[in-house]
Amino acid sequence: MSKISTNKAPKPVGLYPHARKVGQLLFLSGVGPRVAGSDANDSGVPGLTLDHNGNFKTFDFEKQVHSVFQNVREILEASGSSWDKLVDVTVFLVDMKRNFHTFNRIYAEYFKDNQPCRTTVEISSLPTPIAIELKCIAEV
Repeated sequence: MSKISTNKAPKPVGLYPHARKVGQLLFLSGVGPRVAGSDANDSGVPGLTLDHNGNFKTFDFEKQVHSVFQNVREILEASGSSWDKLVDVTVFLVDMKRNFHTFNRIYAEYFKDNQPCRTTVEISSLPTPIAIELKCIAEV
């Protein structure tokens, strides 16, 4: 087993690697849309601006979806894998009713050729002010 971390994706918000390689499988830790170089104390979320109280001033879910896909791609490539080798994706949304249809539309653009298994669940919150997180498994 090997641990993989990359500075091309946002730092994890806890003590865990971006991914672990086990045999020919790659397991990604939860990946959100924060930009590389940001940390949990710095919003760094595309399309999100917070006021001084931490309330949303602007919110663009589409930008978060594109960013989370870019972060997954960066981790896959840093791990010796690629987008087309994804075999399973678990999607965590904080507002299924508001965001599912938008997510599904953008997902279809990214996965028209490779179609991994997918589960989408709604959760009450994530540890940073993001609206989406992905948990992925890929071949190496």
